[in-house]
Amino acid sequence: MSFSAPGDAPMIGVQRIIYDYPGHRALDEVSFELPAASVTALVGPNGAGKTTLLRSMAALEEPMYGRIVINGLDIWENPRLAHRFMGYLPDHFGLYKELSAWRCLLYAAWAHGMDADAATAAARWAAEQVGLLPQLEMLAGALSRGQRQRLALAQTIVHKPKVLLLDEPASGLDPEARANLARLMKSLAAEGMTLLISSHILAELDDYCTAMLVLEQGKLLARQQLSAPAERQTRTLRLRLTALPKNDDNVFSVWLATRGWRIVETDRQTAVLLLEGENDASAQTRLLRELLASGCEVLEYGEYTRNLQTAYLDSLQDHRNNPEQRPARN
Repeated sequence: MSFSAPGDAPMIGVQRIIYDYPGHRALDEVSFELPAASVTALVGPNGAGKTTLLRSMAALEEPMYGRIVINGLDIWENPRLAHRFMGYLPDHFGLYKELSAWRCLLYAAWAHGMDADAATAAARWAAEQVGLLPQLEMLAGALSRGQRQRLALAQTIVHKPKVLLLDEPASGLDPEARANLARLMKSLAAEGMTLLISSHILAELDDYCTAMLVLEQGKLLARQQLSAPAERQTRTLRLRLTALPKNDDNVFSVWLATRGWRIVETDRQTAVLLLEGENDASAQTRLLRELLASGCEVLEYGEYTRNLQTAYLDSLQDHRNNPEQRPARN
């Protein structure tokens, strides 16, 4: 099974999208590209324009200006064709409550043009992916909130789309189901599917996202490539100190440099230093011993993790400090 974009073209290209509601600009010249098989977090405060962007990309809302190309196809030239290789899960989804979960999945497969045999296989595959096999004979209206969420997700992926647009997919899921969702996202991306996921639960997005888009007041503030989740622990040491050797920042920097460390960030209000160097257990132990011997009072000492939430908050702070700068492309 392959979901690759044609050639080396990006799977998703959004170009200068503008969307206006009466008296309000929801999207203000938003542009970005996403490669195939990427998993991108779409984050921002309430009212930032995330849902409007996803609905526009799903060819359910037509922007006033701009262009959206997915899998090499301008979605507004042929939205029906675009829907064949896209899956969209809205925040407020609907189900046919009088149908069984199995019938809901079959109907979704048939709606994508599958014949009876293909629809049966696809429905069972989708139910298995979301852990819904035991509930297939239950009426959709009798399912729990989390089970309905899983059924809606199964309907969204039943045709194995190339691009998956998800708006708050973890809403209503219990902790085990959320962990299973994270595994599913990784599995779909590993097969080549391209995912764009909006959520307020940044800790969960951190488990599987490889990039981040930050929206605020309809503007794209940042586009950041993130390290792979397994690599997100940085080779950085966090220190909180009440005194520096000889009480001199420059002297301390030189003192650290002679030991193979350098300061990459300083917060003078709380005396927090982030250091980079040959960061293994023996190097940390040696540095701590020498810090204490120098008369430095160490209150906090350990590995520093820069996760998706930290990157998001840093992006907001950077924009508010420099409102005229272009979106970051880290």
